[in-house]
Amino acid sequence: MQDPTNARSLESHLASLRSELDQARQSGNQAKVNHLESELKDLEAYKAHHPEDSKDPTPLEVYCDLNPQAPECLVYDD
Repeated sequence: MQDPTNARSLESHLASLRSELDQARQSGNQAKVNHLESELKDLEAYKAHHPEDSKDPTPLEVYCDLNPQAPECLVYDD
């Protein structure tokens, strides 16, 4: 069963980012280009680490995948 709050697929998110990036480049919006390139790079890294995962990860999931030792990503056993 698919989570209704996160129904978007990883592939569709990547495609959307690529499209937005192309538009930002064409319009000359360098700040947006930089942001989208960073987001795309992080999402592609997440995809490489989780090839079996097709759901679109949350920003926290991507961040924690790239920064597992960050305080907000640590899980403590009681």
